[in-house]
Amino acid sequence: MIRNGEITPSEVKRILRKHWWIPTITMIALGAAGLGAALVLPKKYTSSTLVLIERSSIPEPIRPAITDDINQRMAAMKAQILSRSRLETIVNKFNLYPEKRQSSHMEDLVERLKGAISIELIEPLAGSTNREPPGFNVSVTFNNPQLAKQICEEITSAFLEQNASNRIIKAQKVLEILSGQVNEAKQKLDDNDKKLAKFKLEHPYVLPDQQQQNLALLTGMNTQLDATNQALARAQQDKSLNETLLSQQEANWKASLLGQQSQESQDQELTTLQDQLAVLLTKYTPEHPDVVKLKLQIEDLKRRMAGAPTQKPSGTQAGLREPAAIQQLKAKIKQDDLIISDLAKRQSQYQDEIRSVQARLQASPIIEQQLKELTRDSQTAVETYNELLKNRDSAARAAELEHDQQGETFKVQDAPSLPSSPSFPKKSMFLGGGVGIGLALSLGILYLLALTDKALYTERDVEVSLKLPVLASVPSFDVLIEGNILQVRNAGK
Repeated sequence: MIRNGEITPSEVKRILRKHWWIPTITMIALGAAGLGAALVLPKKYTSSTLVLIERSSIPEPIRPAITDDINQRMAAMKAQILSRSRLETIVNKFNLYPEKRQSSHMEDLVERLKGAISIELIEPLAGSTNREPPGFNVSVTFNNPQLAKQICEEITSAFLEQNASNRIIKAQKVLEILSGQVNEAKQKLDDNDKKLAKFKLEHPYVLPDQQQQNLALLTGMNTQLDATNQALARAQQDKSLNETLLSQQEANWKASLLGQQSQESQDQELTTLQDQLAVLLTKYTPEHPDVVKLKLQIEDLKRRMAGAPTQKPSGTQAGLREPAAIQQLKAKIKQDDLIISDLAKRQSQYQDEIRSVQARLQASPIIEQQLKELTRDSQTAVETYNELLKNRDSAARAAELEHDQQGETFKVQDAPSLPSSPSFPKKSMFLGGGVGIGLALSLGILYLLALTDKALYTERDVEVSLKLPVLASVPSFDVLIEGNILQVRNAGK
């Protein structure tokens, strides 16, 4: 008798001795049912293949065009290969599900085929630094082993082709993008060069490398201006002297024409000429033309003073001709005017040029700062262009290697297998499952029988049920008759 739902080991033994046939029959029956189901259910065959991912053999200096994660690319390829259009092609190619064609839509057949295909990435080894999967398994479960193998081959080939195609397309896209960036960088570089050249043309004498040249030019111009100022001052003095001489010569000449020139006036003229000669000798050498001319005038005056004329000249003849000395002085004054005008013009030019050079020197710091900005922008554009050009060349080389299948490739390690035995249903699994279910069911039945059994088998059962103490017990005997011999067996108390 079971109390409070608890079963002791002795009670388990008693129940098993009494109802041993229940688990036996249940396990045999359900095991046979499982085996029968395995024989009756439709057979499914699984064809599988192992594909390894071989890393890129592109040299290190050539950067691979595709650097994204293999897990992402595998997910994208899986979605492409298991798409409706690709699977519908496989359904039509191998004439799959002919018995379902009339009663089912193509979408249902595609979903059914998609459920029969399994793609699993291989986990990298524990502790490995590279966490990318080394490969993947492709398995196809179908009711025909030959079709399962063919479908598996088709899916595997699709992965190989899709990977090669994707890498080539991606490499071409990367090359096109880099080529566009190179063209943009080249255009920007040309624009910066044009700006820099235009800036140098607009500021031809103000650039930093011409500052020393401007300083030297300013020094030279100041020297030339000083020399021009001195020459202008001398020319003005010469003109003033010649004008004084001309006025004296004209006065003497007019006096001689009127016959009023006296000895005193000639002496006064001689004194004046001698004073002028002394002044000229302080500035010029005795061979200077002005000095020589003045000496000749003094000698001529002395000759005239030595022998005065005995006959008064005609007024008509004197008015027709001026003395040569007066004509020479007038010509000299005109020449002095031309020299003074030329020197004044040169003086103005030098002053304008000096102001221009000074303005350049004052603007040089600002121009230098602007030139630095343009040069820095141009240098940055050159570096960017060179870097992009290098990347484009690497991408072009990588694209060529991708065409030659030297990039990351898929290699079929194990070809799709032709299954010889079904993967579903497995007889051993169904038989074991039936036996296990039978055992569990029989144990449940035995437990229910034990709960419903109210018989008293032990002294404890009697004391608990009747609430009276046990004074004595009579053993139970089982009588067995074997032939003519009567045997008595103690069955317990």
